Amino acid sequence: MYVVNEQHIPGDLGAGMSASGALVSSAMESPKWFAVYTTPRHEKAVARHFEFRAIESFLPLYTEMHRWKNGCRVNVEQPLFPSYVFARVGRGVTTQVLSVPGVLLIVGSGREPLALPDFEIEALRSGLPLRRFEPHPYLVVGEKARIKSGPLAGMVGVLTRKKNNLRVVLTLELIMRSVAVEVDADELERVNA
Repeated sequence: MYVVNEQHIPGDLGAGMSASGALVSSAMESPKWFAVYTTPRHEKAVARHFEFRAIESFLPLYTEMHRWKNGCRVNVEQPLFPSYVFARVGRGVTTQVLSVPGVLLIVGSGREPLALPDFEIEALRSGLPLRRFEPHPYLVVGEKARIKSGPLAGMVGVLTRKKNNLRVVLTLELIMRSVAVEVDADELERVNA
């Protein structure tokens, strides 16, 4: 209990707390990107809730052809990273993210959420609309290549081939998910292990 007039403030407030109970440090901390783990197949609903609550988010989608039992073919937008939405918030306001229906947790180590590198998310946001992409199984072995030009420049991934096209499998290590992006051979350079 706080009694401001008598200056009675408990000693267990801890650093970063003001007499009003608000987090002081979170207001000064710059927002970072976090991977938010959702209930399966609730990614779009969570992204809509984030938009409604003015929480900056990123949900990369790709189009996949589905064939229904009646023979109809329909293009369906699917999440590129199933069960994950990316949210950009300050570390102190993660409770707003956790209160969204469908959000299970913020990916981290123990109880501490871990921020994703801003570079990776910003590169995906700017580069994916300009390329063909699709989900890819998580890889740890293979020849590494760096994209040296375009909006994904600087990103490092594993080089693969599908039919006649080259692809670089980009991996977000924290959530152990990968995405394959089509590239031209002249856009790549080998990364020495």
